[in-house]
Amino acid sequence: MDTIASLFSFITTPVSWVIVQFHSLYGAIFGPDTGWAWGLSIVSLVVLIRICLIPLFVKQIKSTRGMQALQPKMKAIQERYKSDKQRQSEEMMKLYKETGTNPLSSCLPIIAQSPFFFALYHVLSAIANGQTKGYIDKPLLESAQKAHIFGAPLAAKFMDSSDKVAALGATLTDVRIVTAVMIIMMSASQFYTQRQLMTKNVDMSVKTPFMQQQKMLMYVFPLMFAVMGVNFPVGVLVYWLTTNVWTMGQQMFVIHRNPTPGSQAQSGLLERMQKHLIAHGSTRTRHQRNIIKGIASKETKDRNDAERKFITTLSKAGLVAQADGSVEKSDAAVAAEAEGISLADAAPKRQQPKRQTKAKRQTGAAQAGQAQTGGARAAEKPADTAAAGASSEEKTSLDKGEPQAGSEPDSKPASRNARQAKSGQRKGQQRPKHPSKK
Repeated sequence: MDTIASLFSFITTPVSWVIVQFHSLYGAIFGPDTGWAWGLSIVSLVVLIRICLIPLFVKQIKSTRGMQALQPKMKAIQERYKSDKQRQSEEMMKLYKETGTNPLSSCLPIIAQSPFFFALYHVLSAIANGQTKGYIDKPLLESAQKAHIFGAPLAAKFMDSSDKVAALGATLTDVRIVTAVMIIMMSASQFYTQRQLMTKNVDMSVKTPFMQQQKMLMYVFPLMFAVMGVNFPVGVLVYWLTTNVWTMGQQMFVIHRNPTPGSQAQSGLLERMQKHLIAHGSTRTRHQRNIIKGIASKETKDRNDAERKFITTLSKAGLVAQADGSVEKSDAAVAAEAEGISLADAAPKRQQPKRQTKAKRQTGAAQAGQAQTGGARAAEKPADTAAAGASSEEKTSLDKGEPQAGSEPDSKPASRNARQAKSGQRKGQQRPKHPSKK
């Protein structure tokens, strides 16, 4: 670690100057030799660095969302050119260039913060070894060695020997308790930061390998901090714990106000917005208008489930999202308000057909069967004069009461039974209905 820190010795002087300036401010309030003065100086250094890194943090968010949106296309390229690695790399670079994304952008805040971290580590190591560094001269070195944070010296480590800790004016038990608590808090804050990113700010409708990588990092990073933390001085632990808490709060703010489309956080944001819009009928801030403007500009097929639900809920409440981000009453709501009725009463209600009784269903089936039989009999009319003559002779013989040649006496009852069977009625003699069912 000392070798890596020496590589960033060029930035040690600016870092030591910033710490000295903050120490002069807090030393006048809490005393120059107190742990509060030196601890708050380190915390202020972190806040100053993170404020300067806010543009990189915004770029990191945009790059991360861009990479999430590109995952399906990247997977298709990998499947298409899995046997040609060179062509696969060319297509990937072409895709990055067309969409304006950079895979390294998500690492920019960590990369930019690393020199300050190792410079601070270099300064605190020099304080532990009794060496001046940068703007920390001999009087400030003695003051820093006297400073204790909850009983642990600023330059003490978890793995230091009891003799080295005693030389700094503390006990090994105090140092290990304080450093262990800070390492646990540092790892827990890192785990929670990564977890809320995975559970609230990821589009769950797209399953990609990127999500699996983020899930793995959720467990790997806290473990790395726990292993490396035992070799960090107390001052460096204060620095890293502060930057983790800052990152967690910064990410919570971004997720609350500008979540990833399709994520759980977006659903929560749109639900809060629709409650306010239904209650007041207008937007509250320019930020809300920008969100509504983005949703209204999309076509229905391009909206995700949360956005479609948001538009549908507003429509049921008589509100319509406009292209400029405002919300106005629909024509139906205006008409209902003019008539003095509610929108629910003005909306046409769907009538369900009444369920028919069994007797009505059987009657309808019998009528349909009779119509079908009548049509079949009409289709069997004679087509020539011979058939017409034969029918007239049959009619004469019937008028005389003579039996017809080639006819059977029970053909008429048979056809009646067939029609009854076809119409769904029982064959043969039916049982009379109960008087109450007539």
